[in-house]
Amino acid sequence: MSFMASMFGTEKPVIGMLHLQPLPGDPLYYPGGSVSCVIDAAKRDLEALQSGGVDGILITNELSMPYEQHVSAVTLAAMGHVIGALAADFSTPWGAEAIYDGDATIELCAAVEAQFTRCNFCGAWAGDLGLINRDFAHTMRRRAALRLDDLKMFHFITSEGEVYLNDRSTPDIADSLVFNCLPDALVIGGSAAGRGASGELADEVRVRVGDVPVVCGTGCRENTVADVFSHYDGAFVGTCLKRDGKLDAPVEAERVARFMAAARAARGE
Repeated sequence: MSFMASMFGTEKPVIGMLHLQPLPGDPLYYPGGSVSCVIDAAKRDLEALQSGGVDGILITNELSMPYEQHVSAVTLAAMGHVIGALAADFSTPWGAEAIYDGDATIELCAAVEAQFTRCNFCGAWAGDLGLINRDFAHTMRRRAALRLDDLKMFHFITSEGEVYLNDRSTPDIADSLVFNCLPDALVIGGSAAGRGASGELADEVRVRVGDVPVVCGTGCRENTVADVFSHYDGAFVGTCLKRDGKLDAPVEAERVARFMAAARAARGE
């Protein structure tokens, strides 16, 4: 049995995204806002995701745009506070991610006792927000120092809006990453949140990485989940579960339930 089946109860999990509203210090944090309002919105989204039947939940600072290469202390403190306020309500396996910053993500996971995480942990990237150069050796030594031995790490091998700074193919990158970095799972995303990832690319990567799960990072929808599951070992799902399919809208339990019905049918359940 893989860690996916052990943790999520299925070899092809649907991991619902719990996107936190803008946090203190974020440019989109609204005038007169409060962390209490962020908590209230997160609680509503958590209830919708869990009642709709997702297999896991990933909590991220998705609306902390533009994202920081080195996530600020106030963002991590706010995320820790919000997640702590949700702790008693979790009935589903869950993880956390401080977007773009692998080291901050590890620190956050240690503080909130997350079970899994996802990030751009490795490599050098270029995009609209500049150059991102990850020091994965440092990240793993920090993980070891914090004794996060059971934390499962999902590594992006493509990124939303960034390109990897080398001339190797994505399957070649995945191959060397598995050898050098021992990821628990790999994630392939599209060009932005809600935009589909390539099934053909997933097939090429899976040939190279053996038993390491390859998960769809973006763009999986109710009407495409069967096709996604024919290429991928699960999916992170966010935007399509929200009212009117908008990134900054609340999650709707009815949308989650319909998606999960389609996902279970695709899994033959």
